[in-house]
Amino acid sequence: MSAAESAGRELFAARRKARHYAVQALYQWAISATSPAEIERQFLEEFDFSGADQAYFHDILQGVPEHLQAIEASFSPFLDIPLERLGPVERAVLRMAGWELLERIEIPWRVVLDEAITLTRKFGATDSHRFVNAVLDRLARELRPAETRARR
Repeated sequence: MSAAESAGRELFAARRKARHYAVQALYQWAISATSPAEIERQFLEEFDFSGADQAYFHDILQGVPEHLQAIEASFSPFLDIPLERLGPVERAVLRMAGWELLERIEIPWRVVLDEAITLTRKFGATDSHRFVNAVLDRLARELRPAETRARR
């Protein structure tokens, strides 16, 4: 394995761990009156961030609240239930993945979807990963038509 491949794998693993914590932090933010900055401070103190991309965790925790209206407006047309009725885990995952699709164009859409599905399987309701997958697949096709067509 080349040094570039090894570095790419390390970055992927570090971002995966950052997303894992970010979904939990976004969940906490959604159900509490705690600021994202305070939640970030708590997570960095209480959890083992070795091997995690702390800068990416920070970007998610700042980017989702900052762009919340645009993020929710982007995926809401693909929901078959009102946004308010979504479970907090599913809402956190959709917000994070929506942010990545909108703001992190360097991350392939397939990576965004795969990570979101994995996190929904881990933290969400039974079979909710199917719902999240359907919403994000439609969102990716709308936001990144050339990329999704090229990789299908």
